[in-house]
Amino acid sequence: MSELAPLEGLRKYRKTYVAMLVSSILSLIASLVLSYDAIKLAANPSGKLSCDVNAVVSCGKVARSWQSHLLGFPNAFLGLMTEPVVISVAVAGLGLVAFPRWFLRTAHVVYTAGLLFALWLLSQSFFVIKAFCPWCLLVTASTITVFSTMTRINVMENTWNLSPRLEERFANFLNKGWGRVSYTFIYCALAFAILIKYGKYFLP
Repeated sequence: MSELAPLEGLRKYRKTYVAMLVSSILSLIASLVLSYDAIKLAANPSGKLSCDVNAVVSCGKVARSWQSHLLGFPNAFLGLMTEPVVISVAVAGLGLVAFPRWFLRTAHVVYTAGLLFALWLLSQSFFVIKAFCPWCLLVTASTITVFSTMTRINVMENTWNLSPRLEERFANFLNKGWGRVSYTFIYCALAFAILIKYGKYFLP
């Protein structure tokens, strides 16, 4: 019985790891496309990309901005480096691997930085570049989902040593499904903001 109890505790995260796996695969696909586009633009800076639809829906306009090369190379290369790691974590989690607390905390911190970076890039695209890339939006949405799954696991495992009262509140919040409601609301808010600001470009 003592050997089965830990496994039962890990099985409750299966849906969480499935969401993490699907989201990280989608983000990896988007990163591959964006990396390929970056190489195409490097060979032909004035070239047109497949998702250059108009002045607003323009991967090329976003890719040519300095924000897309913040570290001196295309940001998409970061996705090629990090998403396989997340996929590995999700597959291991589905295989009922129990991760040490230090690993869960480190992954949470790293992905929090990734989320902040993705949101900053989104704000730059929205307010400064004034154009957006569908593949970049997919990366942002996937990053939000993966961050949510990592947060859920860290809260439920109380890796941050929260007080019993605070840990219980967060756990109840997540168990009632409010976590899914929260990131679904974020998706809808982003879609609504894009529609309000750029909706005229999608109308005939």
